[in-house]
Amino acid sequence: MDISSKENTQFFSNNTILPVDRSSFKSESSASKEKQSCRGGIKVFLGALSFVYFAKALSGSYLKSTITQIERRFDIPSSLVGVIDGSFEIGNLLIIILVSYFGAKLHRPRIIGAGCLIMSAGTFLIAMPQFFMGRYRYERFPSTINSTVSISPCVQDESQTPLSALEKSQAKINAGCEKEAGSSMWIYVLLGNLLRGIGETPIQPLGITYIDDYAIEENAALYIGCVQTVAIIGPIFGFLLGSLCAKLYVDIGFVDLDSVTITHKDVQWVGAWWLGYLIAGVISVLAGIPFWFLPKHLPRPESRKDSSTSSEHSEFITEDNKNQHKSYQQQVKIAEMAKFLPSLKNLFGNPVYILYLCASIIQFNSLIGMVTYKPKYIEQQYGQTSSKTNFVIGLINIPAVAFGIFSGGLIMKKFRINVLGAAKLSLGSSFFGYLLLLSLFAMGCENSDVAGLTVSYHGTKQTTDYEQALFSECNSGCACSKNDWDPICGENGVTYISACLAGCQASNGSGKNTVFFNCSCVGTLESPSRSSSAVVGPCQKGNECSKIFLYFLIISVITSYTLSVGGTPGYILLLRCIKPHLKSFALGIYTLAIRVLAGIPAPVYFGVAIDTTCLKWGSKRCGGRGACRLYDSSALRYVYLGLTLVLGTVSIFFSVAVLWVLRKRSSPQDETLSANGERVACGTKSRKDNFVNSDRLIQITYWPEKETRL
Repeated sequence: MDISSKENTQFFSNNTILPVDRSSFKSESSASKEKQSCRGGIKVFLGALSFVYFAKALSGSYLKSTITQIERRFDIPSSLVGVIDGSFEIGNLLIIILVSYFGAKLHRPRIIGAGCLIMSAGTFLIAMPQFFMGRYRYERFPSTINSTVSISPCVQDESQTPLSALEKSQAKINAGCEKEAGSSMWIYVLLGNLLRGIGETPIQPLGITYIDDYAIEENAALYIGCVQTVAIIGPIFGFLLGSLCAKLYVDIGFVDLDSVTITHKDVQWVGAWWLGYLIAGVISVLAGIPFWFLPKHLPRPESRKDSSTSSEHSEFITEDNKNQHKSYQQQVKIAEMAKFLPSLKNLFGNPVYILYLCASIIQFNSLIGMVTYKPKYIEQQYGQTSSKTNFVIGLINIPAVAFGIFSGGLIMKKFRINVLGAAKLSLGSSFFGYLLLLSLFAMGCENSDVAGLTVSYHGTKQTTDYEQALFSECNSGCACSKNDWDPICGENGVTYISACLAGCQASNGSGKNTVFFNCSCVGTLESPSRSSSAVVGPCQKGNECSKIFLYFLIISVITSYTLSVGGTPGYILLLRCIKPHLKSFALGIYTLAIRVLAGIPAPVYFGVAIDTTCLKWGSKRCGGRGACRLYDSSALRYVYLGLTLVLGTVSIFFSVAVLWVLRKRSSPQDETLSANGERVACGTKSRKDNFVNSDRLIQITYWPEKETRL
């Protein structure tokens, strides 16, 4: 409209004298008002979108922090938790194509607002099972549950068997027991996460394109960078929220906390995992409110009004030419559809793109699996609580990732690295990152001494069948169940699965202060003739393990930073080696491949592998295998780190192949290009111009799992 007003002003200036100043004044006044409204509108949208990015990153990282809590609450294995975690990507993939195509033609802000409501509904749905499946029941001997009746842990006959043991023996007979409330409530968590993925879908493609359409061209990259920066802050608060909720008992507000006989250091402890989802859901609702009041279109800045994509462009098309314009657009669409298969063939015929795509898929398999089960690994390997684990990840690892991403972009910009340099930097980052990861094999703690599992009742290392080794001469006179998990710590520093299996004959006190006496198995390691005492709860790992954990944190932070440095150069490599008209298509294929081949399967098979290291499975009240209570520390370390390292090594080989292809295609002069030189290896545009465009595209493009890449 400004162009039209200027032309009208020039026309009247040739025929009249007095109206010139008034019309020009009105034109300048309206232009200034339009410019101010454009800036104000885009800044409001920028603030709202930043808040949405914060909300979705917070809820996503909070889910990662509650993996172990969900596993214990619903008594499910790690492999099933991996399916729940991957359901977010499935939900995202269900409608990503529809949203990306039809969303741009509709009211984008309101679609984002609707997505926020769907995302919040999914988050609320995840928390709902807490209110329908009853109170959390953990395994405890009756004498520890604030009872005035003194019951001997070592029962001599079935008539003295505690009620909980009788219930478990009769559960297998009850055919309908498995259908009790709460046995399959984890399905609601899966559906909620699926719904959360659906709601998150329109935020990134529609929000970023809206900014790119209506922001001043030189400010668009800055605005998008601000949004991505806020998105990195979200996981910090997500893990810190997970740390806070993990300290609170799962049924806080519903039960008397004085009656709870376990502490947050116990492997059966479940924190208030549901509380964080309610908070995240409220934040998502609040984040979506502003979008319902934003306009479908904003006034375009002066620099973009001559663009063919301008919404006002149609106003300059005369009525006589509208039909011709529509028919021309239809012909263009048909031509674009006809070019789809050749474009796909062209894309997959690019060896650099294919090799980099393979390297990225395998590397993201490694990183996503590592990130998903990192809290579990820290808890089981170093004996840390869920609260401390989430606090450490949120306050130390996430900032290291953010700083690494920033450093990679800064290095690329400062040294104006070409495509070969980007490939080398990406390869070097992965190589040294996984090399540091290799050192973590030496930073593990030994298994805790658990009688009948990791050590025998005589103090030797366990080599026989675990289930048979739970029974010994010292507890042969007791009618104990091998399915119970009610650990006690003997004064000899050995953990016993239950007071019954420890051969304890009497107890004193109640709740957390219960002390067991005359435990025949506790005294066998040092003085077999002397019976000893034990207290409620497993024995803690020694001070040596705490020191090793400190070294692990240092190496983990450095590793996170090193791997993150190569992220931005890798994307620049991807963008520079694709023909300009294929960039959007190539990035879409790239994102789709990462989600389908890494985001969904990685948590599942990592969980299956981790389940193989379990030494003691819990038992559901109605029979059947529950969540794992104790892992083999050494086996867990080799499986978790080994699988991550193997995948990372394979991705490095593909990265080396990328570098080899680039070197083969490049001339010696290309390696020493000046700032304004021509690129020969992967294109014909000016290196400087393409660098700027690539910088802008890298910020626009969604980086899968960027917010939680540790």
